[in-house]
Amino acid sequence: MGLDLTVLALDWGRWERTPAAGRQVLLHEAACPDGLDPGAPEAGWVFPASPKVPWCGRYEFHSTTGSYAPHFWAGEGWDTARGFADPALRDALDGFLLPLVRDEDDMPGAGLLPSDRTAWGMRLLLVGPPARVAGLAAHWARAQPLLEGLRTAYDRHAARPGGSIADFDAFTVLLGEWAVVVDEAARRGWGLLGLPV
Repeated sequence: MGLDLTVLALDWGRWERTPAAGRQVLLHEAACPDGLDPGAPEAGWVFPASPKVPWCGRYEFHSTTGSYAPHFWAGEGWDTARGFADPALRDALDGFLLPLVRDEDDMPGAGLLPSDRTAWGMRLLLVGPPARVAGLAAHWARAQPLLEGLRTAYDRHAARPGGSIADFDAFTVLLGEWAVVVDEAARRGWGLLGLPV
C-alpha cells in the first residue's frame, strides 16, 4: 500500500482560531467524514468536506485514484523536462508545481498541529497559507499559456510509457487538476493542506 494524498481547502482564519489540540480531529473528519454523502461527487471539490467542518472543502483528484505516486512522478517528469522549457515557463512552473509536489525544507506549518506527526503517523504533505496559495495561482496564470510549448520536449525526454504520468497529456491533466485546486482556494482566500490519507 502506497502513500495517498487528500487535499483540503480551509478558511485559514477559522483554522488558526481552532485550538491546536483539536485540529487533528477536524482534519480527520474533513478528510474521512463519518457517513459520506452518497450524492457527493467522486472527483472534484466537495463543499463542505463534512457538515462538522463547514469551513473546509476536500478535493478528489480524478486522475490519481487518491495515490500520491502520480504527483511524485509529475515532479520527476518536470525535473527531466524543465531544462528544455522556455525560461518564462520554467520559472512559472517551478513556482507552481514544485511547492505542491516536493518536500521543502522551508515549508510553512510549524505549530499547525500539536506535534510534527498527524493522527496518521505522518507529517503534512502540503501546507499553503492563503498568501502562498495566491502566489501559486499567479504562477499558474503565467505558466498555463506557455505549457503547450513543452509538449515535444516532454514527450521526448520525460515520458514514461506505462507509468502513472506516461506522457505530456497525463502531465497536463494533473497540472490542470492542481490549477482547479489552487484557483478555488485562492478565489475564496483560503489555504491548502495536503494529508497522507
